[in-house]
Amino acid sequence: MRIERLGDGRPEVAVVAAIHGDEPCGVEAIERILAEDPAVARPVALIVANEAALSAGTRYVEEDLNRAFPGDPEGPTHESRLAAELTDVLAGCTTLALHSTQSYDGPFAIVQDGAGESADLARQLPVDAIVETGAFDEGRLFESVSPLVEVECGFQGSAAAAENATDIVRQFLAATGALADTSAPESRDVPLFRLSDVVPKAAAESYEVFAENFQRVEAGDTFAVADGEEYVAEESFYPVLLSAYGYEDVFGYAAVKASYGSS
Repeated sequence: MRIERLGDGRPEVAVVAAIHGDEPCGVEAIERILAEDPAVARPVALIVANEAALSAGTRYVEEDLNRAFPGDPEGPTHESRLAAELTDVLAGCTTLALHSTQSYDGPFAIVQDGAGESADLARQLPVDAIVETGAFDEGRLFESVSPLVEVECGFQGSAAAAENATDIVRQFLAATGALADTSAPESRDVPLFRLSDVVPKAAAESYEVFAENFQRVEAGDTFAVADGEEYVAEESFYPVLLSAYGYEDVFGYAAVKASYGSS
């Protein structure tokens, strides 16, 4: 794990990249911010988490780091030990974690609670939507850190994702009061979705997804195909992180539209 710092003292704000080693956009954003060397009003940690997976160009080495929190310093895998180390490093920090996806080309935020401080921060960022994890946060960084905003910055490996990530880091640092002489961005009217279920997929040679993320799928609509077998929605839902090959055993998630401050 690589840790860079802006300002003096124990970090109060943190930005984490490369939780997944095949998602380089956050690392590029951190390099750009370091090159800018901005003046800060609060100490900031800029963290490249899973350097081993990043070097290998793989999502993880032994297990998905974002399913390994809070981790175990004596754990059996690289990621379980790394999760425990990262948990300690981020203690007391307001944190942004940067990701990218195979399912959506624009940035969107993920928070644990649509009524909390993390959602308030997310609404100050240039994102298309905010997703509340609800019960679907087991093993994720949310287990270890609060407040936390995760942002999916765009398509995995794209230049646009790196640009989005850099802009999001700047806005996050402004929103947390970390940038000197910079006012916080105004809160934006961003649609909120709450995860309600996973969308499983059977083992197959080929997959295809027809649904658009954040666009309502009606009951009876065919939203995907696996080896020619159609997947038909039993009830309406909003797709989130839905893609053909983004996950091993699920297409992604189903969500419902939600309102801020509601449960």
